[in-house]
Amino acid sequence: MEREKIVAIVNDFLVNEFEVDSDEINKDAILKTTLGLDSLDYIDMVVIIEANFGVKLGEADFKQMITFNDFYTTIENKIANKNS
Repeated sequence: MEREKIVAIVNDFLVNEFEVDSDEINKDAILKTTLGLDSLDYIDMVVIIEANFGVKLGEADFKQMITFNDFYTTIENKIANKNS
């Protein structure tokens, strides 16, 4: 899957499911600060990511993600590893 498609899907569900202001989403923004999600929201996010991309993100994955760019890259890498 192309990175642009990953970014579009992620941004879409962040805006629609988690009510994140689309103007605040950019590749260098701090993920945790911008999203302001609680632990239940992260569980919902894991479910949505799995439904959209067929990959699971765990706690260790989220701990390594600082920016939105990290978030996109993690999903991109999980998809690539799944397909290889």
